[in-house]
Amino acid sequence: MNYLSHFQRYKLRYEILIVTAYFLINATIIATSVLMEQRRESSGLLFSAWEPFVWEYSSALSTLLLFPLIVYLLKKEPIQWQALRRSTFIYFIASLVFSLSHVGLMVGMREIVYLAINRNYDFGNVGFELLYEYRKDLWSFIFFVLIIKGYQFIVMHLQGEANPVMHGENTKPANNLDRLLVKKLGKEFIIKIDDVEWLEASGNYVNLHINERIYPIRATLTALTEQIKDKGFCRIHRSYAVRYDMVESITPLASGDSEMKLKNGKMLMLSRRYKDAFKRELT
Repeated sequence: MNYLSHFQRYKLRYEILIVTAYFLINATIIATSVLMEQRRESSGLLFSAWEPFVWEYSSALSTLLLFPLIVYLLKKEPIQWQALRRSTFIYFIASLVFSLSHVGLMVGMREIVYLAINRNYDFGNVGFELLYEYRKDLWSFIFFVLIIKGYQFIVMHLQGEANPVMHGENTKPANNLDRLLVKKLGKEFIIKIDDVEWLEASGNYVNLHINERIYPIRATLTALTEQIKDKGFCRIHRSYAVRYDMVESITPLASGDSEMKLKNGKMLMLSRRYKDAFKRELT
């Protein structure tokens, strides 16, 4: 398995790891910088050495909790250049909500820590501090939007996105779909449905697995499996469908499910919910 295929297969895990590491490392650097600057500017600390870490980690953790909501916003309300005013208004409101939520979570965490050691946390003048925090949060919000869109653009161009091959401008996808057009790194090429080994649901997409490579197509697993069932595909799980020719063996489990081994060595779960339908199609 090459690096790209490995990344595609464990994409969500890598994303969570990278984002979490970024926020924690950034918070640590800022906290230690605050300590170093304070020591440099005065003979003694005006605060305890642990406090900058509470401030920065609470901010980082709050942002980390809100980060998936920005990803969701970009999926639910993508930026539309044809309706830029509407998009600008929506994202401006979203930035306010992001900042208020960030401050609320951050201050709440700090209050809990200070309360646990019988100390009082003073947020300061609420109006001034909210404006101060929004100034920073707005830039962070814009930065995150740009980073997410840039990342999605790069990943999509690296792995390629598949679409049904249309024979005419008004042609609708047929139930006997047999070819897909893949756009990757500025190039287009055709892949055959017969080359697809198994399917995997992934949000608004279905990942097509072909020779250890993954190509996403915007569809639901239910709809796509129905379109290509004449090509020998069957649903085996709420998240998987396979081509019969790829199945090597099936091992029943005590739970009622079964473990399915494909000819390429991949192990998938055959859910008991789909087991009967799978066996009927075999006979």
